[in-house]
Amino acid sequence: MKTINLGNSNLFASEISLGCMRMNDLSIDSARELIHTALEGGIDFFDHADIYGQGKSEEIFAKAIGMNADVREQMKIQTKCGIRKDFFDFSKEHILESVDGSLKRLQTDYIDVLLLHRPDTLVEPEEVADAFRILHESGKVNHFGVSNQNPMQIELLKKYVDQPLIANQLQFGLKHSGMIDAGINVNMVTDAATVRDGSILDYSRLHDMTIQAWSPYQYGFFEGVFLDNDKFPELNAKIDELAEAKGVTNMAIATAWILRHPAKMQVLAGTMNATRLKDIAAASDVTLSRKEWYELYTAAGNVLP
Repeated sequence: MKTINLGNSNLFASEISLGCMRMNDLSIDSARELIHTALEGGIDFFDHADIYGQGKSEEIFAKAIGMNADVREQMKIQTKCGIRKDFFDFSKEHILESVDGSLKRLQTDYIDVLLLHRPDTLVEPEEVADAFRILHESGKVNHFGVSNQNPMQIELLKKYVDQPLIANQLQFGLKHSGMIDAGINVNMVTDAATVRDGSILDYSRLHDMTIQAWSPYQYGFFEGVFLDNDKFPELNAKIDELAEAKGVTNMAIATAWILRHPAKMQVLAGTMNATRLKDIAAASDVTLSRKEWYELYTAAGNVLP
């Protein structure tokens, strides 16, 4: 498993991580098998959020792994805060309370990375800065970042926050490729040329922020998985062709497509199936040529200008 330097921060982690959103659906034994499969495959980065399973996902994770100092040293743990029932909350009070709750549920003394979940338009960046300072100085959080934010929202935070923002978690994959579509279709009068995210891809590369690709196998917003889906015959035919040629599964090819981008993204694999996780991890050893990458992009329904 290849590693990446998250946000050029000297925090090195596996380029494929395990997203633990649905871990609350697993038994302790199943969660243990999944986590050990991840670690054995070189996946050492685990993504959580305080709202996943209303906190149960973090609890099951810690119980399954039998959290202790030796186990903790093998992994990097990320969690997120800011989403509450029916509203968003980036207040200092909520950030601090959320982190304390996650630390308790995860049975750990520190979080490697804390992300602010979905933008809170009522954010007061001075409060965020104060919360981050307290968390960093106390040793509760080592690194910070955001999720689903555009460049100007990030710049607003950076005006006040002292700590580097090393990551931005964004939906990205073969059927959710808006962040690259506009860059390919510059100066074209087409829907694909519309910049909807403030050029977040280029911004991230310029400012050393690692993009963490969530729901990489979904199309739309949780509408379903495009792999083995009759709605996308051309895309699946090309994926299957490359999978057979390279001796891997279709999930590995879909993952390798993201990893091939020179932005050095990190893929968040949300599967709760140990076998599928092994299939996904194999993508780290797959290299797509430029031609293959663009063949997949156009097979996904994109038209090159």
